[in-house]
Amino acid sequence: MNELGRALRAWRERTDPATAGLARTTPGRTPGLRREELAVAAGISVEYVVRLEQGRMATPSAQVCLSLARALQLTDDERAHLMRLAGHPVVHRRVPQLIPHSVHRILERLDAQPLSVFDATWNLLHWNRLFAAAFGDPEQIPTERRNLLLMQFGNDHDRSRIRLADQAAFETSLVADLRSASGRYPDDPELAALLARLNTLPRFADLWSSGSVAEHRSGRKTVLHPEVGEIELDSDTLTTDGAHLHIVIYTPRPHTDARNKLDLLATLGTQRFSTPSP
Repeated sequence: MNELGRALRAWRERTDPATAGLARTTPGRTPGLRREELAVAAGISVEYVVRLEQGRMATPSAQVCLSLARALQLTDDERAHLMRLAGHPVVHRRVPQLIPHSVHRILERLDAQPLSVFDATWNLLHWNRLFAAAFGDPEQIPTERRNLLLMQFGNDHDRSRIRLADQAAFETSLVADLRSASGRYPDDPELAALLARLNTLPRFADLWSSGSVAEHRSGRKTVLHPEVGEIELDSDTLTTDGAHLHIVIYTPRPHTDARNKLDLLATLGTQRFSTPSP
């Protein structure tokens, strides 16, 4: 079974026959759609579905992929992932890690907020002084560990914590975003190595097996700062076209004292991280 086959099977097994417009007269032995039901809904043969899932089929046409996407009720992100797995779009070999000058100019205008920039696989590439002052200086973390998923699932956290009620949604969103990147950059050896490391972590492996594909867009965090106490923050993720960089901007949560604490940290951060004048 190849990656396309695994994705199709995961999507099939999660699809509710009732919402797909298929009525069953007998209980299903397995969750989701049977192969026969998917074949009917997509207008293809059962044998074709079997060969696709087992990785024994040549690349399916774009038309077949779209029919499968409709039958499986895939999201826009998942449909794009299916097309990439089937080999239709042009894919890049390596995950870009260069931050363009145009993005740096945008970051300068957002410097009043803690912010960070990650590549498509959530490796930390850039951060500002307020981010370091709030979350801790990433320079203290070895470069190979500066990956958000490794820190989250390896329990190697920064000063921040996520409410238990928000943690499941946050982790599911991150894993779904990484799967999208894996379809976009299927030949990147560093991404393959990252996935091998992450799949040794049970919580990640369980989420990865679900086959979800999406983009991570927002979250909530509480920074436990040793000097100013708890800082309640919302995070929003902006994703650039092309390089698919993630720009994460943290803003004070409304009706909290987070803005005052960030302003205080901006002063402390300036004192700690300033460099002598030439």
